[in-house]
Amino acid sequence: MSEIAKSEKAIDMIGVNKWYGSLQVLKGINLNVARGEHIVLCGPSGSGKSTLIRCINHLEEIQEGTIFVNGTQLSQSGANADHIRRDVGMVFQQFNLFPHLTVLENCMLAQRRVRKVSVAEAREKAMRHLERVHIAEQALKYPAQLSGGQQQRVAIARALCMDPKIMLFDEPTSALDPEMVKEVLDTMISLADDGITMICVTHEMGFARAVAHRVIFMDRGEIIESAEPAAFFGNPSHERTRAFLSQILDH
Repeated sequence: MSEIAKSEKAIDMIGVNKWYGSLQVLKGINLNVARGEHIVLCGPSGSGKSTLIRCINHLEEIQEGTIFVNGTQLSQSGANADHIRRDVGMVFQQFNLFPHLTVLENCMLAQRRVRKVSVAEAREKAMRHLERVHIAEQALKYPAQLSGGQQQRVAIARALCMDPKIMLFDEPTSALDPEMVKEVLDTMISLADDGITMICVTHEMGFARAVAHRVIFMDRGEIIESAEPAAFFGNPSHERTRAFLSQILDH
């Protein structure tokens, strides 16, 4: 962790506040993530985890505070959001694949429209990343012909086709049947081994132990605890963290 701590910041959130009407969902968030660092965000439902990562690429708008992504400040209006999103891949709870396109076409589409690459280059990169997530043999099928775990791996490959510097995962296994969870987590572990910057919202504590440099616990819109996995699981400092862990690890 010492080498990562010395490297440049990939994400820096300073005094971030967000409201939905009168409900404050993020309260004074201060978070910096170093390049190559792997962060797991956990906490009870409604604690602000998904909102936090959606603010990083302006899928949600903040009312107060500052967010830097790879050294570029996200403008309050979101005018430069598209520029920032070019370096940020996101994988959602629902797979969000286009049902009328094949797996291969899903992975080629953004390359063609955003990166303006040739058909041949887009196809080559799509197949390379489908191979990487062990699903290239399904390239000509449509999403409805795949299992949930396979569709999520396609969604990961699609994000990787844009050469992101940062990957955001919003509960990527929560919509999956239990037997499909492992294949998606194994794919994410292989990405972590490649050194990509990752923030993952998940309740998969085994994944957090295996992959995270830091585990962050959120509750009621606040970051309550941030620690390396050994300290987080072995000796959490906050009572709310201990209560959460005792509940989730007992299941």
